[in-house]
Amino acid sequence: MKKARTARIATSATLVGAVLAVLVTAGTGSPAYAGQPGADRPASGVDRLQAAVEDLHRLGITGVQGYTRVGNRTTTARSGVADVDTGAPVPVNAYFRMGSNTKTFVAVILLQLVGEKRLSLEDAVDRWLPGVVSGNGNDGGRTTVRQLLQHTSGIAEYLDDVAAVRSAEEFRAHRYDHYEAEDLVALAMGHPPLFAPGTSWSYSNTNYALAGMIIEAVTGRSWADEVRARILVPLNLRQTYAPGDDPTVRSPHAAGYNRFVPDGPLVDTSEFNPTVADAAGALVSTPTDLARFWQALQGGQLLAPAQMAQMRRTVAAPDIAAVLPGARYGLGIVRVDDSCGVYWAHPGDTPGSSTVNGVSPDGERVVVLSLTTQSGNPVPVYQRAGRLVDEVLCS
Repeated sequence: MKKARTARIATSATLVGAVLAVLVTAGTGSPAYAGQPGADRPASGVDRLQAAVEDLHRLGITGVQGYTRVGNRTTTARSGVADVDTGAPVPVNAYFRMGSNTKTFVAVILLQLVGEKRLSLEDAVDRWLPGVVSGNGNDGGRTTVRQLLQHTSGIAEYLDDVAAVRSAEEFRAHRYDHYEAEDLVALAMGHPPLFAPGTSWSYSNTNYALAGMIIEAVTGRSWADEVRARILVPLNLRQTYAPGDDPTVRSPHAAGYNRFVPDGPLVDTSEFNPTVADAAGALVSTPTDLARFWQALQGGQLLAPAQMAQMRRTVAAPDIAAVLPGARYGLGIVRVDDSCGVYWAHPGDTPGSSTVNGVSPDGERVVVLSLTTQSGNPVPVYQRAGRLVDEVLCS
């Protein structure tokens, strides 16, 4: 499997694989906590969550927020600092960039439109975006909406041509660059497809840039406006928003840091123009808001049963299955095995920010972790985060 970049704007296929591989290691046993060799699992939910965020901080994450909800009982915890220079503590329920969790919101919108019979998952991309997917063997007439949402389109990854993700120097030089969705798709069209549509699986943020464009073609409004009208307002998610060109994150928030090379220096990546993430990863939220979204989705508040069944209809994801036998991708959502069955999730990453989450199929149990460092060695971090998800969902 290819080496993952540490600065992906919205979670890459290789990082998804790394994350999900370790998310379920708890299903095969629970290693000791990083700071307590040989220690038993904490008995209470409060102790369990606090132990996890402290372990994550010890593993090099500058600031960590944790939030769980089991039934009507909520637990919060935090560890580390909001700013390495001032040493200020991580704020309570701080805003953070959710990265590829945005994809799940976008998939919900398209599935709602399917339920309204305004489009079909089997519609060709060319029906809504004629000529956009073309050149170098790309063919929007053979690529469907379903294939975009499920990463089976074969369309190349636009981030491979974005300078800001390659190094600290290029990040500083290009962090405020503005992109239209059409610009991002055009970058991908400069490459041939990885495979014929529907014949394999490969994670590509280009798929969701196109999904956002289709939402606008169908509704006449931007994907961000539709997310607000169809999800944020009905669920009263007042702390979730699409930032547009705003390079900052609302207060309170912790600074984000990135190690562009393993063991390299921490680079403050808090500010960048989020249009580079677009419908693949631009949304900002808080732990409580994101948890409410996941619970509402799995609890049946956002999709009718027929569309929920489509979202949960998964396919093999070879990049993930290389390190996680059995993990499968639905429509903007990932099915993960745990020690008591399955849960649903979607990790998310931007420069200096990661989120790990998980929700039970009935929506009764949910975990959200916000991490403010992109580590040069993410595997131990995601191992520890994954054990927490399993403990909360299966305790």
